[in-house]
Amino acid sequence: MRTREGGRTVDEAAVIARVRAGKPEAYAELVRAHTGIALRAARALGAGADAEDVVQQAFFKAYRALGRFRDGAAFRPWLLSIVANETRNTVRTAGRQRSLADREAAFVEAEPLKSPSADPAVAALASERRAALLGALEKLSEDHRLVVTYRYLLEMDEPETAAALGWPRGTVKSRLSRALRRLGRLLPEWEPGTSLAHEGGGEGDE
Repeated sequence: MRTREGGRTVDEAAVIARVRAGKPEAYAELVRAHTGIALRAARALGAGADAEDVVQQAFFKAYRALGRFRDGAAFRPWLLSIVANETRNTVRTAGRQRSLADREAAFVEAEPLKSPSADPAVAALASERRAALLGALEKLSEDHRLVVTYRYLLEMDEPETAAALGWPRGTVKSRLSRALRRLGRLLPEWEPGTSLAHEGGGEGDE
């Protein structure tokens, strides 16, 4: 698998092979390539101020588990599954749930910087819609919140979402479909295809 790191492509399989061959310094390429989305995932899932520690621990655990990593698989969803587990453990250990305000602020911080020429009115409207969407997400079950976060907030495709969550693709489809219907009731003005979502989910038997 290949992934983009800045302006160049990183051959993940080649990097992992080098690490397994006794060149641990090569792992830094994977860290550089995936730190951004790992931080976004941790913050969106509720890690808050602990996001950097969560991501550091996730990369460490991924490194130690590289011997079990399946050849030919994508590194990003595998890493994000570790990030999700670390985030869950961190929040539970601390005995707290992040507030909506904390999660909104953290997610804004994790987003790419907007162009200086962007229309302030458009940016304000986008921020308002994002806040409304995150507020609605707080009312979903954990599974539904996870599938929407990975598919839309982190912009992962269906196979990556399934791999990251450890679910069959049919389960991703069915839970996403139910989550979008629930969001549609909570946010009548929001429709898949606008704002953060680009498509709806299919029906399933989950």
